[in-house]
Amino acid sequence: MQVKVVLLTGGSSGIGAATARLLAESGFTVYAGSRRGTVEHPAHGIIPVQLDVNDAAMTEAVVKRIVGEQGHLDAVICNAGNGIYGPVEKATDEEIRYQFETCLFGSHKTIQACLPVFRKQGFGRIITVTSVMAILQLPFQGFYSSAKAALLSLSESLSMELKGTGIECCSILPGDVSTGFTAARKFTGAAQDPGSPYRERMDRNLKKIENDELGGMAPEVIGKAILRQLKKKHMAVRVIPRIDYGAVGVLVRILPERAKLWLLDLLYS
Repeated sequence: MQVKVVLLTGGSSGIGAATARLLAESGFTVYAGSRRGTVEHPAHGIIPVQLDVNDAAMTEAVVKRIVGEQGHLDAVICNAGNGIYGPVEKATDEEIRYQFETCLFGSHKTIQACLPVFRKQGFGRIITVTSVMAILQLPFQGFYSSAKAALLSLSESLSMELKGTGIECCSILPGDVSTGFTAARKFTGAAQDPGSPYRERMDRNLKKIENDELGGMAPEVIGKAILRQLKKKHMAVRVIPRIDYGAVGVLVRILPERAKLWLLDLLYS
C-alpha cells in the first residue's frame, strides 16, 4: 500500500503548513485541518478544512468527508499543538488542561477517528509530532514537556497494540524550529507575577528559549522528515530530525539522570 491521502492537523501555519506543501509537491492529497480552516501559501493538492481536534464530532465528520471524497484515508499526522510557560508551583488546573487538551487529548481524538478506517483497509500510518522536550525536560516548561512525553508514550504503546494490523506509528521529535509558536506561547498567572520567587530565573530562561526558537531550523526540515517516513516501506518508531538533535537524543539516553538535569539547569536557568 502507498500513502496518497493524508489528514494533517495544525495545518494552517508553521510545521503544519510547511509539511502540507512538501507532501502536496510530492503528489499527496493533503487535508490540512485547523481551527481557522486556512493554510499559509495554499497549493494544488492541499485541501484546507476547518477542524478543532478537541471536538470529537467535528474530527469524525472530517474523516468521514475525506473517505467519502477520496474513497480512502492512508495517513494521519497529529501536529496540532500549543504551549504554556510557567513554574509548576501555583499552576492552576485550567492552565494545565489547556496544555494537555490539544497536544494529548486532541491527538487521541484524531487517532480514534482514523483507526476504524485504517482497520477496515488493513493499512494506515499514524505520525505524531511531539518534541525533543518529551525526553529533554526544561525548567518552566514542565507541562509542555509532560504533554509531549505523554504523546510520545501513547504513540509507542499504540504501535505495539496495532502489531499485525498493517497500521504503523511514528513519532517525530523536533528540536528548536522557527515558527509562530514562539509568539503564540501562553503564560501561566504565576509566570506573569512580578513578585514571583522565580522571576529572575524565568526571565533568563525565557530569553534563551526564545532566542533558540527564533534561530531554530526551518519548519521544512520537519516536513521533510515526515515525508521520508511516509514514503518508507516501514516507518521508524521514533525520529529526531537533524543530526545535532539526534546526537542530543543519544546523549540523553546514556547520561545519568542527575547529570542530565544538572546540565540542563546550567544551560537554561
